[in-house]
Amino acid sequence: MTNVVSVESGAKAARAGKAISGRANALADRLEQGARALAALASVSTDAEWQTRLPGDGRKIGVVVHHVASMYPLEIQLAQVLAGGQSIVGVTPEKVNEINAAHARDNDTVTKEAALDLLRQNSAAAAAAIRALSDEELDRAAPVSLNSDAPLTCQFFLEDHAVRHSYHHFARIREVLK
Repeated sequence: MTNVVSVESGAKAARAGKAISGRANALADRLEQGARALAALASVSTDAEWQTRLPGDGRKIGVVVHHVASMYPLEIQLAQVLAGGQSIVGVTPEKVNEINAAHARDNDTVTKEAALDLLRQNSAAAAAAIRALSDEELDRAAPVSLNSDAPLTCQFFLEDHAVRHSYHHFARIREVLK
């Protein structure tokens, strides 16, 4: 998946005189903290650990780290849809499963270096995009097809997806590596 958000978006907002929201900054900080924790855990994994499959999931640790990195752009793009007051349509649990399965097939041999580089790049871009959001945008709500068309705020969607994603997989990987 390509990077669809710009690392420079938060900096552009600041240069344009737009104050960075304290809430947006806190969300971005939490995303960065989770990404750093995942990167730190993954960076000390052995080659054998990198190839270990997660129980109940079946994907290799390396593939999951790359998956988190690969999903940041999409998660941010969807949050920006909500920030703009539009509904998220066509995203279903089945579609997410298809995307995840295709990613696992296409990235089965991903290297640690490639996955960690993408994680650093895409988490920085995601954090910058979050910092570019205003409180008003964070508060906007619209139906989200992934959540049975429940009207969710942009902030909730960010917390439940882009921010939480690295923490979720960090915990599962840490459990396997104990």
